[in-house]
Amino acid sequence: MTRSLFTGGRIFTGFEDGWAEAMLIEGEELLYVGDNDTAVRHAGPDISATDLAGRVVLPGFTDAHTHLVMMGDALGRVQLTDARSVDQIQQRLRAARKADPTATRLLGTGWLFDSIDGGLPTAAMIDAAVPDIPVYLDANDYHSCWINTAAMAELGITAATEDPLGGSISRDQDGQPTGLLYETAAQQHAWAYVASVTTDSDRDQAVERMLSAYAEAGVTGAVDMALDELGLAALQRAAMRRGGRLPLRVAAHWFIENTGDDAANLAQVQRAAELSIIIRSPWLRVVGIKLVLDGVIDACTAALSQPYSNGSSAELIWPVEALAPVVVAADAADLQIALHAIGDRASTVALDAIENAMQLNGERERRHRIEHLEYAAPGTAERMARLGVTASMQPVHADPAIFDNWAAMLGDERVERAFAWREYVDAGALLAFSTDAPTAPYAALPNVYVAATRASALDASFAPRDPAAALTLTQALVHATRDAAASVVGAENRGSLVAGNAADFVIINGDPFEQGVDKLLSATVVRTVVAGESVYDAAVL
Repeated sequence: MTRSLFTGGRIFTGFEDGWAEAMLIEGEELLYVGDNDTAVRHAGPDISATDLAGRVVLPGFTDAHTHLVMMGDALGRVQLTDARSVDQIQQRLRAARKADPTATRLLGTGWLFDSIDGGLPTAAMIDAAVPDIPVYLDANDYHSCWINTAAMAELGITAATEDPLGGSISRDQDGQPTGLLYETAAQQHAWAYVASVTTDSDRDQAVERMLSAYAEAGVTGAVDMALDELGLAALQRAAMRRGGRLPLRVAAHWFIENTGDDAANLAQVQRAAELSIIIRSPWLRVVGIKLVLDGVIDACTAALSQPYSNGSSAELIWPVEALAPVVVAADAADLQIALHAIGDRASTVALDAIENAMQLNGERERRHRIEHLEYAAPGTAERMARLGVTASMQPVHADPAIFDNWAAMLGDERVERAFAWREYVDAGALLAFSTDAPTAPYAALPNVYVAATRASALDASFAPRDPAAALTLTQALVHATRDAAASVVGAENRGSLVAGNAADFVIINGDPFEQGVDKLLSATVVRTVVAGESVYDAAVL
């Protein structure tokens, strides 16, 4: 079996004081991690040797909450996150229309509520730039879709169109739709339609963009948090093109929609259970289910225990009586349950549902999760630690450049406990970091930067938000590598660089430990290795 030797580097093994200078790989696993001399003695003849030349090696990053096909699709759309006014958004839409005059539809992504005058996007704003073809613009958080008049006509949305369960259509005082679809209204109208006119070839291109981007970013594992039949088929085709292997280890949670019918909801859980048995290669596995309990704070659709600063309130997308049987059934089927819960009311309901299932189904090892936890009630972290529930959080969602509207909507003293990563660490709960791409940039190193500074990776002109709540660099890296992998069922031998573990690692140019945490913003990935094979190489070693 082929052996590869790496010497002369600074290898962060994934533990507080875990440093090495060399490692030896045999096949897909790490055979030795430690000092140069011992590594060389164990190497033997006929090895592939690499001099790291002092470069830093990190465990491969696991993006513990992402949306793979959506991410690849977003990379091919008009990018709007850094367009900070309606005028700038319109300029980008005009440029995109001019660049592709034969397009029958224009797709964009990433706009922010605080970039819109009054925070209320309208179809007329898009019409002023592109009136002749349908335009669909997904919000930065992917919980709203902003469309123009042509898109409303294409979707058949009129004043008579009813709001779906768990969502709403923005309307003026006369009841006419204004061009913004919230939550399930976006899912069932805009996204369902766009998916219906998207081809397998389109999805294949999206998957290839995503795989290339993650490899270049040093991401070796990912958890898809809303897989469906079309996405599964696209990932399977990508594996088939590579002889059954992917350059990324994928664990997936099957998306469960609240249909309003208990039997239909449970049928979705049964499908996930079937897939968890069928889809279980080392490269692509279905491990659980995903439910979205509430919306987001920017759009005032996250479920809070007290009203927003504007006096509004939001209901749960999954009422307790509909949620409980689904969670019990999934837990009984030994599926890992991931519950999107951004507001404090939602996370409390999520924990109630998990605890109820544990009591009904009896004691055994579990690894359920709550996603986002942007604002949770005091005591939530301690309760999660007691129940063994993972806190899955995204530092990039706390980037100061996108924080102002979030803070304004939440208001009052609640902002002081925003994105309280330290609470979960101190309580002893497992804290797994991720990006939730494409709702935020997918790059791993800037994500760690935000966690270690509470400063902006998008725009340095924004001051850090609550820097005292930042983690240390080592902690941030551990939560993005070792702990992120630990949150994934079946990933027990990943996330840290020790003998016997998978040879999943990344080599970077630049040393944030020696040169300061700001180096994370300029450091580049030199090589990404998954299961002992290079999946990205900048050809500088």
